[in-house]
Amino acid sequence: MLFLGIDTSAYTSSAAIVDDRKEVTWEYRRLLVVPPGERGLAQSEALFQHIQVLPEIIRMVPSHLWTKMKGVGVSTAPRPVSGSYMPVFTAGMAIASSIASALGVELFHTSHQEGHLAAGIGSAEGFTAEEFLAVHLSGGTTELLKAKKSEPGRFELEILGETSDLHAGQFIDRVGVSLGLSFPAGRELERLAQKAAPGSASLLPSSVKGYEMSFSGVESAVQRFITEKKRPADLARAVEGCIIRTLAKVLEKAVKDTGMEKILIVGGVSSNQYIRTELTRKLSPFSQLFWANPEWSSDNAIGVSMLTRDALFNK
Repeated sequence: MLFLGIDTSAYTSSAAIVDDRKEVTWEYRRLLVVPPGERGLAQSEALFQHIQVLPEIIRMVPSHLWTKMKGVGVSTAPRPVSGSYMPVFTAGMAIASSIASALGVELFHTSHQEGHLAAGIGSAEGFTAEEFLAVHLSGGTTELLKAKKSEPGRFELEILGETSDLHAGQFIDRVGVSLGLSFPAGRELERLAQKAAPGSASLLPSSVKGYEMSFSGVESAVQRFITEKKRPADLARAVEGCIIRTLAKVLEKAVKDTGMEKILIVGGVSSNQYIRTELTRKLSPFSQLFWANPEWSSDNAIGVSMLTRDALFNK
């Protein structure tokens, strides 16, 4: 039996198929096109691109897989909370519902955030916790969550902390674009930071109040440094260092407050190897960090297909 998952996030169209053992049988994703120098897309433009791209992706599914399809899943919202909505997810919903109807199989609804968590659980080596702390770290979300597996294919999520302004991925992208990097800027900024001078990671302060995080002030500071012609590599590493210290503060507090020591970190920003290494080093004395596979950290439909399998396998 096979299970198809579809996800249409702000910048990525993707589809994935897993089997009843949750092994990935087929997967494809495509970044939406952002014009050079721009820091993102309007929802209307992103929706238009999804409508063009997603049918092309579905046509790439090997024809022999369709006869084994047991169910279709789709992310219909950014997060599993009332009122969470972005127009881009209607593109995936339209295609997924059409496929499910044509095949005569059940359609499963989930959220983009739950897809990230499922992809993290499916790829983080040694992760078996039923209850855990989670960090969703991306361009559209920076949240600290208290998570619990509930019914098959579902999570119970409680937001402990989040940013009051910019998300971590937005911080990276805004600085990266100002430095002449392409959007999204995460991978290029990570490579640039490898050329930084020692001590550059401490150039910026971190802004944390309890569980509330902020990146707008430090982003403004970096923009001033750019106009002052500070070394781009040093600024790239400073951005990474700021994110690391910000997360370390809220996670240390969360472990003390909840007594939960297992932490799963997902989302595109979590693929940064320097952030992974340094945050693990800071938190390892009192917690255990688990990271989504870097290839599964960025937006993709793999987690959606896994949740679909969990929800529909025994039906």
